[in-house]
Amino acid sequence: MSTLHPETQGAAPRRRTPHWSAIGEATCVWGIWLLYGLYRAFGRLLFRVVMYPVVVYFWLAYPLARRSSMEYLARVEAATGAIGTQPTWRQSLRHLFSFGDTMLDKLLAIGGRYRFEHVSKEGGDVLLRQIASGRGGIIMTAHVGCLELCRAMANRLNGLRLTVLVHSAHAERFNRILARLDPDSMLQLYQIDDISPATALELSARVEAGEFVAIAGDRAPAHGGRAVRVPFLGQPARFPVGPYVLASLLKCPLYAMGCVREGRGHLIRFTELERVVTLPRATREARLQALAATYSRWLEDLVARSPYDWFNFYDFWADDPISIGRRDMQQPAQERDAKNPES
Repeated sequence: MSTLHPETQGAAPRRRTPHWSAIGEATCVWGIWLLYGLYRAFGRLLFRVVMYPVVVYFWLAYPLARRSSMEYLARVEAATGAIGTQPTWRQSLRHLFSFGDTMLDKLLAIGGRYRFEHVSKEGGDVLLRQIASGRGGIIMTAHVGCLELCRAMANRLNGLRLTVLVHSAHAERFNRILARLDPDSMLQLYQIDDISPATALELSARVEAGEFVAIAGDRAPAHGGRAVRVPFLGQPARFPVGPYVLASLLKCPLYAMGCVREGRGHLIRFTELERVVTLPRATREARLQALAATYSRWLEDLVARSPYDWFNFYDFWADDPISIGRRDMQQPAQERDAKNPES
């Protein structure tokens, strides 16, 4: 009944952990509709009562999700103290329960049934000024909290047109559920595996026409895409460079947007990361590193405000990207040559 991703059988040691894009979707469509129906008929209390044994089952049945949750919680506590205690299985169950509870918020947001008066916004002026200018920009998001609430709010903000770049075939069934709830949404989901020159040209035209392009910035790319390593919660993690390259090509501002729980509702937070993204040839990699570090600090601050809203249930700090066919810009040349003598 969840979109948690099951661990493949016979998983190898951590250094050869599967890439997030290779972990299959586990959405149970009928289960999601059943829980949604329970909420509609009886409210959130019964939904949570029924959801709890489902969460316990997934916590027991999917060791990758369980281990990833425990590792993340330990890191966020050590780095920020946001948990308030040394995490145990209780905090991990709460983490997965928050994921299930957020799934309901996603359905309610897209279906127009979320109580939007419980949504507060921070930093929205930066986006309103760009809308008024007539040009769009790049918005970096993350797999934190209820992003669908941001999408739903986009439909309510006059002048904001949003195209969301999504990894094709990933969470496909869950996206179809969302589409059924709001078939008339002005939001466009743009499915891609990679940003080709043709894709960049099309996105450039959209930005020039005043659209905003949303792209996740917290998952290292599939299919050999480039990434940089920057500190995140106390240890280097891999972040994609695609959003910065795209913002540089499109010559537009770069923003960050996140949505986390706060009080009885949610907080949507906007930040302008960079007004103009430039990538000079001589300092290109250092510049990409600096931009990713800025985004990483923004993401750290976001999860510190609501630590149970982090929904990357895989080995985020995997330390051997080469073994699963990806390129790491920070890998020393001599180490890279030793591993790939024919390159």
